[in-house]
Amino acid sequence: MAAFPTSQVVCAAPSIYLDFARSNLDPRISVAAQNCYKVAKGAFTGEISPAMIRDCGADWVILGHSERRHVFGESDELIGQKVAHALENDLGVIACVGEKLEEREAGTTEEVVYAQTQVIAENVKDWANVVLAYEPVWAIGTGKTATPEQAQEVHEKLRAWLGANERGDFQLAARL
Repeated sequence: MAAFPTSQVVCAAPSIYLDFARSNLDPRISVAAQNCYKVAKGAFTGEISPAMIRDCGADWVILGHSERRHVFGESDELIGQKVAHALENDLGVIACVGEKLEEREAGTTEEVVYAQTQVIAENVKDWANVVLAYEPVWAIGTGKTATPEQAQEVHEKLRAWLGANERGDFQLAARL
């Protein structure tokens, strides 16, 4: 996995372009798929397995993205299964968590994010190759913008929750 002195850069491309991205990006930049399925083999037309992702030269996958949750109806449990399978197959995981506008307005951001994180955490033995990405769903394509302070507030609460639940070393990112 590519690293710069203090950060790691990962480009997430649609699965059809993974090989193109890997072939054209600086080798220090890692490539991620935007999704993968929860099992290695079977009749799952249109899905991509971690092995296929690795065959394309990518070494990360984004799981739990807001569109996967809210457009495709993926449950926290399915995302947890995908996380486990990806990690078992040596992919780094960028696991997205975040609340919708009505959840933020109802004051349930913490509960939503903790529930999503709990299922992910249950499937992680080693956080070395996992990044939790806070993705405020209400700020994606809505014209509303999450401030850095709002993201840091959620990060702080997630750090405390992960620490209290003995989840070891972890990384947090934000999509604002």
